[in-house]
Amino acid sequence: MYPLPSKPTAKMKAGPEAGHSLQLMMTPPQNYRGWQRWMPHSSEGVASAGSFAWWGSSDSGRTGTSERRRPGLIRSLSDSVDQSSRSSLAHVFSISVTSRIVRLVGVIRQWANRNFREEEARPDSFLERFRGPELQTVTTQQGDGKGDKDGDGKGTKKKFELFVLDPAGDWYYRWLFVIAMPVLYNWCLLVARACFSDLQRGYFLVWLVLDYFSDVVYIADLFIRLRTGFLEQGLLVKDPKKLRDNYIHTLQFKLDVASIIPTDLIYFAVGIHNPELRFNRLLHFARMFEFFDRTETRTSYPNIFRISNLVLYILVIIHWNACIYYAISKSIGFGVDTWVYPNITDPEYGYLAREYIYCLYWSTLTLTTIGETPPPVKDEEYLFVIFDFLIGVLIFATIVGNVGSMISNMNATRAEFQAKIDAVKHYMQFRKVSKEMEAKVIKWFDYLWTNKKTVDEREVLKNLPAKLRAEIAINVHLSTLKKVRIFQDCEAGLLVELVLKLRPQVFSPGDYICRKGDIGKEMYIIKEGKLAVVADDGVTQYALLSAGSCFGEISILNIKGSKMGNRRTANIRSLGYSDLFCLSKDDLMEAVTEYPDAKKVLEERGREILMKEGLLDENEVAASMEVDVQEKLKQLETNMETLYTRFGRLLAEYTGAQQKLKQRITVLEVKMKQNTEDDYLSDGMNSPEPAAAEQP
Repeated sequence: MYPLPSKPTAKMKAGPEAGHSLQLMMTPPQNYRGWQRWMPHSSEGVASAGSFAWWGSSDSGRTGTSERRRPGLIRSLSDSVDQSSRSSLAHVFSISVTSRIVRLVGVIRQWANRNFREEEARPDSFLERFRGPELQTVTTQQGDGKGDKDGDGKGTKKKFELFVLDPAGDWYYRWLFVIAMPVLYNWCLLVARACFSDLQRGYFLVWLVLDYFSDVVYIADLFIRLRTGFLEQGLLVKDPKKLRDNYIHTLQFKLDVASIIPTDLIYFAVGIHNPELRFNRLLHFARMFEFFDRTETRTSYPNIFRISNLVLYILVIIHWNACIYYAISKSIGFGVDTWVYPNITDPEYGYLAREYIYCLYWSTLTLTTIGETPPPVKDEEYLFVIFDFLIGVLIFATIVGNVGSMISNMNATRAEFQAKIDAVKHYMQFRKVSKEMEAKVIKWFDYLWTNKKTVDEREVLKNLPAKLRAEIAINVHLSTLKKVRIFQDCEAGLLVELVLKLRPQVFSPGDYICRKGDIGKEMYIIKEGKLAVVADDGVTQYALLSAGSCFGEISILNIKGSKMGNRRTANIRSLGYSDLFCLSKDDLMEAVTEYPDAKKVLEERGREILMKEGLLDENEVAASMEVDVQEKLKQLETNMETLYTRFGRLLAEYTGAQQKLKQRITVLEVKMKQNTEDDYLSDGMNSPEPAAAEQP
């Protein structure tokens, strides 16, 4: 089947001749075994020539007469078809197929982009009610407060700020992995090449490429450091000047600069086989330690990583010690005494692999102090062995301390769980519990340990702030809580209170979660397992409940008018081990105390559900509402009488206070008048008599 273009081309004529011309072009080559007759189904040819009837040499009834029935005109015309026509038609077909493939890819791409955008634009509304909209934080920057006049400058600055790495992000962690590799390469192979000359000379080109590749990574890391953000007042700083100042004024910047000083230029003076000139590259060690620290916090197996990290440090120390031992042996002389490395002229000890393995073996025996080595002879040999013994003691103490601590941490959970089992066993033996019940309890504990359900969630999360605890609970219980009908439109604050009050419970096979007629005090959400609604005999099953189902949510609301009377209407048993989340009635009432509007919404939704299921007695609801109105009226009358009594009392107190105030004011006025008269008289008596008139 060959797709054809919808329009005639230069080599294809439209009209009645198109079918004939196309039939000629589609004639198979002469060397094809058998014969085929390709016939277009339409005389137009161009529009519908994509499908042809096919008859081969194996058709029944045509095997013997195929050559005789082949038209001579078609044979002669097919032999005269030129090669250019065939190539032109093939070119047309290839263009058509390519264009259709391109269009198909474009349609698929548009469909995928549209669906992805819709998925991104449709966040989980249930979770968004708790989290709220994403806050667009403003990064701290230093600026002069003046806007850029050039719009391109703003765009350039904004794009430049995008290259700031968040030290808590994944890209920064990936870069730490990249930079840790050349650091580890220099720490291991640079020292070995400086001591083992055969290693340096035998693979010189390899080392040359790796050395300068690591230098490029070191230089790139210097620029990455300049573009790594840090937190200031809880916000990620992206200002280039602040980032630069924060890095340049640290000791690490000086070490990083020292590690990329091109000391290997001295190769031109002393020779290229002196890798010790590159020892300054060892100063870039902080990045490797930072990578290890972040990996320890990110990995799901921190204890295993700590042990592996400790083993790596010990191997590096043993490796360095082996290299130093070989270098000391070279400086003293190979084979001059029993302590140094044997003479390399001996074929048994003269090749690189034996040299390194022998030195590594000697270093391991010395530092671990678990084997005997040849005693030193010269003073410098004694000093080196003493130093190795001291390092070995520290290594041994480190191994014992760290490994012991890690093993105890790894077994802490098991030991605590085993202590609980032992306490329960002791209690059952003391109370003489039956063997059947004891076996059931032990199986329940085994299920908890096997399925890693021994962790006390509240104990683990108690050190987290309430906000993070609520968010973790939302993420854990979101898929199940969304399926509870009465919680569909609750306030976000109430949801937070509810998810924090959900308590996990594990039921054994055959346990009754609730019995018919019991007063409902809890609601349950099935996380994992199978529950069966059974008859009173406990065997006949009416329905099956699986993960995500919930029951008992109406009974804890205590809705008036419910025909169930807040009692269980069915028996529910666990078929196997089942994990459920339980929310008690007391916890719900405590949570809705602070949300009176939410309480009304829950009760109204519960009434709607009961009405749909025909479990709400409207007469009883009306009677209860009438009783409620009468009770409210009586309460209102009582409150009014209380208010009248209080008002009369307050009025009497107010009148008495006014009278007392008037009496006090009258007394004060009398006293002030008397004091004024006394002051006037005293002033008149104390004044001097008028002087006698002067005589003339």
